[in-house]
Amino acid sequence: MTLNEFWFLIIGVLWAGFLVLEGFDFGVGALLPTLGKGRDASDSDKRRRLMLTTIGPHWDGNEVWLLTAGGATFAAFPHWYATMFSAMYLPLLLVLVALIVRAMGLEYRGKRNDDAWRRNWDLCITVGSIVAPLLIGVALTNLVRGLPIDADMEFAGNFFTLLNPMSLLGGIVVLGLCLTHGALFIALKTDGEIRGDARALATKVGLLTAGLAVVLLLWVGFTKGTMWSWITTVLAAVALLAAISMNTKDREGWAFLGTAVTFATAVATYFLVLFPNVMPSTLDGGTSLTIENAASSPLTLKIMTWAAVVFTPIALIYTAWSYWAFRKRISTHQIPKAVAVH
Repeated sequence: MTLNEFWFLIIGVLWAGFLVLEGFDFGVGALLPTLGKGRDASDSDKRRRLMLTTIGPHWDGNEVWLLTAGGATFAAFPHWYATMFSAMYLPLLLVLVALIVRAMGLEYRGKRNDDAWRRNWDLCITVGSIVAPLLIGVALTNLVRGLPIDADMEFAGNFFTLLNPMSLLGGIVVLGLCLTHGALFIALKTDGEIRGDARALATKVGLLTAGLAVVLLLWVGFTKGTMWSWITTVLAAVALLAAISMNTKDREGWAFLGTAVTFATAVATYFLVLFPNVMPSTLDGGTSLTIENAASSPLTLKIMTWAAVVFTPIALIYTAWSYWAFRKRISTHQIPKAVAVH
């Protein structure tokens, strides 16, 4: 395996890790209005605080995977990074705004003991948790589908070029997977009435998402698929159906693992379809960006590899420890009365 191939693989792993981990807290945030609705205002507030407590120790660490994926792309494949950000400047800017607004909601929601204050920040959390995965799905699917890149490796389209049927379907599927993943995480981490509500919702959303995901992956497979991408496509479909089945049997841990495997194998499908390209051109006479013509120098890749060998195990061990430390279920009975935090 060459260093170019190694770093293409690492970037794929980083995207898979981001969607597996950040996917469930996107889902939790997006489901606040649905699963956070209780018998009265007090019960609704406790349910929402319970939902946010489940992701409280993890959400900011999960976002680091996206930053690392972007940083690795910039360092290992600078031409890919430059052309991608040029082509998708507005969508990626909107993703950044959505992540900032969402983070502000998560941080500031409890700063005042005021219903209107909390409702406004809840709206920010929900909107940010919907917009970010939707646009990320659109962006990733556009990479696989291909974009109009000219002979100078520059984007020759416009914003509306990105709004094609395949990529929009990709955005909807990623959002649907986040909702299913998030509902299963809530079912796994909570007890009481909200646990049953989350399981029921996960089954409904999961079945709808499974149908759309099959359409998307078949579409990608029949237009650009390889033998290996077909294998991961089948694995993604089986994992999602298995997750839904396990959920109906009240086995939330296996169900959550199933949606995690679905995300990982779906990303693997995308990257297998891409390889050896990183941004295929749809123009006659255009130049596709590949792992060769978009890469940094061999020395840069060597230095990055040594840094990754040293620091990646540390990050993985810490991440695993944090999930183990906060592994227990919680319920609304453990949520104290709301007070302002100064």
